[in-house]
Amino acid sequence: MTVMRAVVLSGPGPVENLSVVQRPVPEPPAGWVRIKVGAFGLNRSELHTRLGLAQGVVFPRVPGIEAVGVVDSDCDLPRGQQVAAMMGGMGRVFDGGYAEYVVVPRDLLVPFRSDLPWEVLGAVPETLQTAYGSLTTGLDLRAGQTLLIRGGTSALGFATTTLAREIGATVLATTRSESRLDALRAHGVDHPLVDDGRVAARVRELFPDGVDAALELVGTPTLPDTLAATWVHGTVCFTGMLSDEWIVPDFYPIGYLPKGVRLTAYGGESSDLPAEVLQQYLDRLVDGTSSPGPVTVYPMADIRRAHDDLEHNRQVGKLVGLP
Repeated sequence: MTVMRAVVLSGPGPVENLSVVQRPVPEPPAGWVRIKVGAFGLNRSELHTRLGLAQGVVFPRVPGIEAVGVVDSDCDLPRGQQVAAMMGGMGRVFDGGYAEYVVVPRDLLVPFRSDLPWEVLGAVPETLQTAYGSLTTGLDLRAGQTLLIRGGTSALGFATTTLAREIGATVLATTRSESRLDALRAHGVDHPLVDDGRVAARVRELFPDGVDAALELVGTPTLPDTLAATWVHGTVCFTGMLSDEWIVPDFYPIGYLPKGVRLTAYGGESSDLPAEVLQQYLDRLVDGTSSPGPVTVYPMADIRRAHDDLEHNRQVGKLVGLP
């Protein structure tokens, strides 16, 4: 029997519940495709699964809501075709990307072609999908507008900065650590801000009427302050939960929302990332006109250390695993 290495989460709990084990290489049922994994991204979603915060997960489970690799079974795409797979139940309803091989429904695949190394490609799909969807569907950001990113040194924050700058927006972005301000500046943020939980007053010192748009990546603890930093008829998109808090208790809209400020949300799937958008972004990485931001790479054997770093926010930018 052909076997592979995979990370298995035995149940909710500490990083010790993650183990690298030998498993049979999975066979794809009808309508599914096997991918030989080149790299997998690490996301807050998998942290929530490990901590027992995700619903509907049956254990043991191979985590991982995204992976990049090549087609390794018969389908309408040729074997060897580079693809990204993400969401759609990966790592929760069925085994995900923390493995040498993963089997996913065909409709989760986004094909691409690139000579970039797997560790760079692994940093892109889910982060790009979420950044692109947040700016287009969630905020409808336009050239000349101002954008506040709450949680700017996250992987999603860096990707959003890249796309927003390409749109032609002025970007403000926050970090809780003054030592990370230079990383924001180096990535093209126009106005880096230290976040002490209250940045609205400093935003309005720069833009007295408030920003046109704001992306909330921290969660509900900072959402009221993000709303207060946004001008009348501006839009706040709730996308991320770096704080692991996403519920507003006793939500009373009239008391919670500033007059005229719009609150939206975004959570997408692989189908929300057009293949041409992914390909264009990868091509821009090659020619140096775009950057994914900082990327920290871990071999599969170091998955416990990677998850511990993810949980305690030790790294800036995207964390990527290599099988």
